[in-house]
Amino acid sequence: MQKTYLLVFFTAFISCAVHAQLDSSPLKSKELGNAARYAGGVDKDKVMDFFQDQQFDEAINYLSPVLQADSDNTPVLTYAGYAYYMQDNEPAAVDCYRRMLLVDSNSITGLHYLVLLLENQESREALDYSLRLVQLQPAKAAWWRTAGELWRHKQNPDSALAYLGRAYALAPGDMKTVAALAGVLIEGKAYPQADSILDLGLVKDSLNTPLLKLRVQGAYFSKRYDEALIPGERLLRLNEPALNALEWLSLSYYDLKQYPDCIRVCEGMVALGLDMEAVYYYESRAQARLRHFADSDSLLRKALSKAINKTAEWYYDDLGDNYESTKEYRQSLAHYDTAFYLFKDPLVLYTCGRIAESELHDLVMARRYFRRYLALAKPEKAEEKRIYGLVKKQWGYGKAAGTSH
Repeated sequence: MQKTYLLVFFTAFISCAVHAQLDSSPLKSKELGNAARYAGGVDKDKVMDFFQDQQFDEAINYLSPVLQADSDNTPVLTYAGYAYYMQDNEPAAVDCYRRMLLVDSNSITGLHYLVLLLENQESREALDYSLRLVQLQPAKAAWWRTAGELWRHKQNPDSALAYLGRAYALAPGDMKTVAALAGVLIEGKAYPQADSILDLGLVKDSLNTPLLKLRVQGAYFSKRYDEALIPGERLLRLNEPALNALEWLSLSYYDLKQYPDCIRVCEGMVALGLDMEAVYYYESRAQARLRHFADSDSLLRKALSKAINKTAEWYYDDLGDNYESTKEYRQSLAHYDTAFYLFKDPLVLYTCGRIAESELHDLVMARRYFRRYLALAKPEKAEEKRIYGLVKKQWGYGKAAGTSH
């Protein structure tokens, strides 16, 4: 889509540039037409036909001899740079546009394409070119927005805010600018200001996906969970696979204790192809809150099958918690035991000992778990130290199971 737009932009630019050159020429009308057609020593119509037919190899083959004969030929550099750009031959395109700037340091086309080509790799150079565009055309909001986004990439939020604010002042109806400015405001926790411009944008375009995502993000991060619901539901109805925003929507429902809605959103995410570990986990927690422990277990097992090591421990813990809640203590103990085997958290041994002692009344098993806990635990937090002290007092070495001296 961007490259299709650029073809239109490019064609319009070439036409304007050629006619601007000819306006000051004393040539007659027929000569003007021929000069326009053969700008730069090549047939413009032929080049445009190549571009319209997506024949970029043929365009380069046609342009190369002229460019080899005159490497400073600005119109041909413009054509060649564009052809290389559309071929995804970025190094060759960059070379053409840099050469253009050596010939004309104020070339809007050269500066614009260099920003596009370098913004994701050489951000400092891209930023310099974008600032030059701002100087050359200070009334053009797009250049201010581009510079602001590059400042943002360079982790300079103050400059990003200044440039994006100027872009917004010039073009408050430009949704790309609204989204970019709101993103910086949310990152800076300026939630009311972000909400203000997002809401104005959504009045004009209530189904604008980037704005809806940002509205959900700001509401969730600022813990105003109820405000995440309307924009989040719009994304869901649009069948937009917006993973982060829909996760925040499901968690907003969870934090509002609207568990059926949390489950519905998670199921909607799976239907959209977001077959993710976290989605099953969030739904499992909501099912557990509704005391649907069998459903929660099933979802936790799906999450577990997708889990990475760092989070798999949570699922074993939660499976254990579900079984404990339903008084299925041996199954609960088995899952906690697996969690310790995989992740070696001594507190899990304490939990196993507690279940063995209090629920299964198996003091021999309890003693074994508590002794392993005492051998491995290194308590740091106050609660951990309290638990450690209690276990040591009752189950420390030299004491009989379940007794104190």
